[in-house]
Amino acid sequence: MVLEITNCENCYKIKGNLTKENLGLFQHTFKNIFSKINELTINIEGLDGIDRDGVSAITKLHNNAISNNKKLTIVGLGCKELYQHIKTFNAA
Repeated sequence: MVLEITNCENCYKIKGNLTKENLGLFQHTFKNIFSKINELTINIEGLDGIDRDGVSAITKLHNNAISNNKKLTIVGLGCKELYQHIKTFNAA
């Protein structure tokens, strides 16, 4: 499945698979986002799958938010791979 990203008032909805093959769209969409806005919400409810490159991209976006003192919120159940990564990271 392809990746679709839609925006409605700084709430971005991600639908499909966030993988190495379509990572460019994700990176392009959120490139320099925190120079434009102070708060970003990403809804991953429609995220069907994610690979390690997708997890890495979300992690980089999170780190970018922290380094720019901006707020990033991720909402939705999404896919289990992302939560497994976050759970593992928090447990370490």
